[in-house]
Amino acid sequence: MPEQSAGMPRRRTVLASAAVTAAGVPLIGSAGQAAAATGGGRGERGGQVTAQAPDRELRKLLGEIDADRIEATVRRLAAFGTRHTLSVQDDPERGIGAARDWILGEMRKYAVVSGGRMTAELQSYIQEPASRIPVATRITNVVATLRGSVAPDRVYVVAGHYDSRVTDVMDATSDAPGADDDASGVALVMELARVMAKRRPAATIVFVAVAGEEQGLYGSRYAATQFKAAGVDVQGMFTNDIIGSSRADDGTRDPYTVRLFTEGVPTSETPAQANTRRSVGGENDSATRQLARFVSDVGDNGATGMNVRVVYRRDRYLRGGDHIPFLEQGYPAARFTEPAEDFAHQHQDVRVEDGKQYGDLPEFCDFDYIARVTRVNGAVLWTLAQAPGTPREARIVTSNLTNDTELKWALGTEPDLAGYEVVWRETTESEWTHVIKVGLTTTHTVDLSKDNVFFGVRAVNRDGKRSPVAFPLPGN
Repeated sequence: MPEQSAGMPRRRTVLASAAVTAAGVPLIGSAGQAAAATGGGRGERGGQVTAQAPDRELRKLLGEIDADRIEATVRRLAAFGTRHTLSVQDDPERGIGAARDWILGEMRKYAVVSGGRMTAELQSYIQEPASRIPVATRITNVVATLRGSVAPDRVYVVAGHYDSRVTDVMDATSDAPGADDDASGVALVMELARVMAKRRPAATIVFVAVAGEEQGLYGSRYAATQFKAAGVDVQGMFTNDIIGSSRADDGTRDPYTVRLFTEGVPTSETPAQANTRRSVGGENDSATRQLARFVSDVGDNGATGMNVRVVYRRDRYLRGGDHIPFLEQGYPAARFTEPAEDFAHQHQDVRVEDGKQYGDLPEFCDFDYIARVTRVNGAVLWTLAQAPGTPREARIVTSNLTNDTELKWALGTEPDLAGYEVVWRETTESEWTHVIKVGLTTTHTVDLSKDNVFFGVRAVNRDGKRSPVAFPLPGN
């Protein structure tokens, strides 16, 4: 265990004014100062102390994301007429089957340049009659997997849904172009697959176009249960659903913001886990909330040109997305969505009414905006894949009543693991405000009371890339 520095703040001091050292590293009360001290700030914006600036490799990757290609993908998907889950599956020009086969063909083209690292395949099952599924129906996801070169068993998933709908959710024949909802998300997934296929991520990235979302999240639920049944270590999942426009229904635009919906209390929480959460006050520290903080740390900067507006709820009112089945399986998962929606261009029959055009048409998409949201996702996924995994078995030792805090965690297995950092914040703060570098160890004691602040642990590799934070639970 690293020896406590003589300059460590006493637990009875005012925490916000602390300016001390731990393991020889400055621990400074001001967020801006701490960011400068740890090399993780956001310049004049003064953001979180845990922020990570994009390196040259990531900037090059983000520079290859092409708004014109994204536009071509959205328009091609809209041109299939309808992609309703119950539409025809054996017509080569129209319906969800034609869209499925085209997406698969494009993904396989990307895989060719991967040197065997990427595969693309169909993941299908027969959904028996259920809500919004009147007859047995084949549901098919298109899955491209880019296998990691160092930690292939650690997996990150990015998804969009390729099915579409009009006003009547059971209308499988009318034109349902689904440009914003959700050809935009599928175009993002496909563009990231194209750009990343020629690269070597350390961990595995899975790019998924799911079906059955509009009928009840059927495709994503099947994918999530298949991952769980196989014991796959999914450490983060993002769905991109309705990320195609920066214009609200009143005509106002916010072209540099994307919302990220993130639940606090876990969907999969057991009664025992709920008791622990209530006892420690962990409502804002689920694995998904830590993932959201990571997104802000790496995706909200000049390289993406975007502001990530984190929303502390699972999804919008009366709505749900493909991240929810992953949450049900206990995986950290979140949803990206445009800043303010125009409901005349979602779930609408294509028509002109009182001089107003309704319908989810490509002409209402902002393709430069979709490209920027793609860069946010790219920055997040690439950094997650290149950084160490989230620390496991993080614990606050509670075997004795003390006024300091002893933390423990399991040693990671990454060959380039350099060490760990302990982060902490006041219980009234939403973001981590202090960072302590503790070296390559699995335990550290901080001279601050665990009763007064929140703690976390994250891993760091030799390139300086940092994992999401693990929130420690009480234990021994």
